[in-house]
Amino acid sequence: MKKLKTIQIIILVLITGLSFAGETKDNYTIKVDGLGCPFCAYGLEKKFKEFKSIKDTKIDMETGIFTFTYPSAQVLTIAQVEQKVKDAGYTPVHTKILRANGKVETSNKPAIALDKDKVITKQLIVSGNCGMCQARIEKAALDTKGVSKVQWNNKTKELSVSFDQSKVSLAIIENNIAASGHDTQHSKAPTTIYQKLPGCCQYRK
Repeated sequence: MKKLKTIQIIILVLITGLSFAGETKDNYTIKVDGLGCPFCAYGLEKKFKEFKSIKDTKIDMETGIFTFTYPSAQVLTIAQVEQKVKDAGYTPVHTKILRANGKVETSNKPAIALDKDKVITKQLIVSGNCGMCQARIEKAALDTKGVSKVQWNNKTKELSVSFDQSKVSLAIIENNIAASGHDTQHSKAPTTIYQKLPGCCQYRK
């Protein structure tokens, strides 16, 4: 009887091992803006460890490229991945997922046709402190449909934004920037989002 139980346990272990060995994985590649030092990389990786099954994490500090694998049975979406980058205080620039079945997903957004005659440029003050702030502010503005060009000045705190006024208003652009954690002239960032910014990005005194 004891021998039978022993054999059953061995078979169970072998089956379990084969199951794990045959586990398929999806490959993730994220371009992250704002990774200035090894401590930044550590903070990003620590936040992603909240995805319990994450494996093969690697961060290239020179390029800001972050890669990892995740079981294909536990599907992670681009939205989930990019939100985790934001929760860590950084800015996701581009995300690519190579699924185990060969399917490729990217965060590229289709270009929107703008009416050049209706594109105007405005300046507004946006609060922030550093390069990470700049990446976050400019991405929030550029992700707004109808915006064609942005530039934030760290010294003057002035944001120059060009947009098609037939597709979007300055108020909407300001609201989207505030939603990323940065106060503008007419829109204030929610406290809960502001408090998640890295210490170097917290501009409120």
